[in-house]
Amino acid sequence: MAYAAALGDVLPCYVDTRQPAGVVAHPLFPVCFEWPLIVGGRQLPRTFPDDGRLTPAERMRSVHATHDLVIHRSVRPGDRLTTRPTIVGVERRKPGAYQVVRLDTTAANGTAVCTTWMGALYRGVDVDGPDRPATDTPVTESIATEAPARAEIRVAIAANLAHVYSECARIWNPIHTDRAFAVAAGLPDIILHGTATLALAISRIITSEASGDPTRVQRIAARFGAMVFMPSEIVVRIIARDAGVVRFEVRNSEGGLAVRDGVVVLR
Repeated sequence: MAYAAALGDVLPCYVDTRQPAGVVAHPLFPVCFEWPLIVGGRQLPRTFPDDGRLTPAERMRSVHATHDLVIHRSVRPGDRLTTRPTIVGVERRKPGAYQVVRLDTTAANGTAVCTTWMGALYRGVDVDGPDRPATDTPVTESIATEAPARAEIRVAIAANLAHVYSECARIWNPIHTDRAFAVAAGLPDIILHGTATLALAISRIITSEASGDPTRVQRIAARFGAMVFMPSEIVVRIIARDAGVVRFEVRNSEGGLAVRDGVVVLR
């Protein structure tokens, strides 16, 4: 409920506990229990002996670059979930090292709940050894950035949204809330979480394309790009729908692509 509230999304399915089946989690809620494992993974020793771990400066330069989530079933209160992370790819990119972590979440009986491929870009960080690209990630086709939109939805971004989202999602990263830290990390100011921008878009797509039913969401995929500052406004552009596949993008107030190659697959 807190996660949905951070997004200003108060559909009864998220907040009305009088429902016979109880409330259901927002489709992007898995980021909340995945985040501690991503943070913990950055503390793991490297594979070469002369420099055992990522330095604090290197960890500081990490940005969320790609996200691909497959939802096998919705998360509900009472679930006891286990999430296991696996580093499935590391390769050089022009800005730095790109790492993909697959996070497999199962219920207490062992059945799959969700699988996420989360890509992080470590700006200015080198890779030792040969590239080892991820080989098991789902395929997402690029979409034309100038394609006409099926719908455009404007969303106001409040000045305090990053602070609210940090607490409600329990995703703490000072580049989103501490101006001095953000500037020291090479950013012009604090920025909104990529997952917050994506979740705001998903909420609008559920309302407009899924009749307000989040349990229909089977897959969410996107690449992150331009930064979203606060206060500002974003525009969710629903570009196309082919059967149950919705393609979208999000532009920031400067017109930059904050989210590109967005895909939502509906059941």
